[in-house]
Amino acid sequence: MDRSLPRFAAARLASEWKPGGGGRFGALRLADIDPPELPGPGWRFLRPRLSGICGSDLSTVDGRSSRWFEPIVSFPFTPGHEVVADTEDGRRVVVEPVLHCAVRGAEPLCRACSVGQTNRCERLAGGHLQPGLQTGFCADTGGGWSLGFVGHELQLHEVPESFSDEAAVMVEPTACAVHGALAAPPGEDLTAVVIGAGTLGLATIAAVRRLREDVVSLIAVAKHPEQKRLALELGASHVVDPDELRRAVRRATGSWILDNGQLTGGAPIVYDCVGSAGSLSEALAVVAPGGTVVLIGMAGHVEVDLTGLWQREVRLAGAYAYGPEAAAGGRHSFDLSMEVVDAAGLERLVSAAYNLDRYADAIEHAASAGRRGAVKVTFDMRAEKRR
Repeated sequence: MDRSLPRFAAARLASEWKPGGGGRFGALRLADIDPPELPGPGWRFLRPRLSGICGSDLSTVDGRSSRWFEPIVSFPFTPGHEVVADTEDGRRVVVEPVLHCAVRGAEPLCRACSVGQTNRCERLAGGHLQPGLQTGFCADTGGGWSLGFVGHELQLHEVPESFSDEAAVMVEPTACAVHGALAAPPGEDLTAVVIGAGTLGLATIAAVRRLREDVVSLIAVAKHPEQKRLALELGASHVVDPDELRRAVRRATGSWILDNGQLTGGAPIVYDCVGSAGSLSEALAVVAPGGTVVLIGMAGHVEVDLTGLWQREVRLAGAYAYGPEAAAGGRHSFDLSMEVVDAAGLERLVSAAYNLDRYADAIEHAASAGRRGAVKVTFDMRAEKRR
């Protein structure tokens, strides 16, 4: 991925014509390059097996990512942060991609990293690495959409032998869902809403059902038939179309509805797994007074009316990446994620795998996954490794 303003503009235009169109006309290209060098002690060379295509990747490829990221990304970078890979000493690992203080060799550790909250690291442009909030957005590390990249030992989690590669590649996105699921405060006999039924939304449903006994009713919003089927299988109590959400929440919570369609009550917890202006507006419309909206999907520049947030004392909480979960006794999101992936059979969400030379097709497939009956689209390097 090169830094090219004209190509970013072309990608944005192409994506308006066709979601994922930036893969053909933007700043992403397939190239033969030298593998990255090991940045220092503790670093390992990794050979990917599978690497997922994430919503944040799609935003970048289509020229729609926020300018917020500019100082914490370095070019040219190789994308790919959802990765199952092999180390040179024969271990199969998944990568925890955040490039925090200890990985960067930044000393002393920032305040967040010193207490284990590496997802809140303040040194994403420091240490001996070029800027990069994660592997897959840093020029020095490479990324999973390749035949080789580097990772620090602190980033590596060994994969159980019982896991397929498809299960393993779901660990990183499910860790994000775990972190989001536990971000809302506990309660009793709660109703929760999950908006969005792509990878993050479905993984959030699975995480809530397996980690939050206080949620007794779980309403999921899904657009497409396969999404609806999977949402029910993974534990949603009810699945509704987007235009049915307010009525569903009213029925579940006994709220009144005003003349303009506005609810007087709502669900104590709403998980927004999309991050658009529309999804956030709908989340604020159905959350209860004093409730919490957890933003799990990556948002960008959005315009939303926050009057209801103010008047109803709603808490809007971002949920980025992973770390030790206080609500789970300090256990790490990745450890909890492996349990959720295993218990829920989330390998079923891996719908398609492409060789790297078909990257444009893969990106277009991922960008229209829901409509095409798919969920997680990946790159598959296993055949390349055998050559």
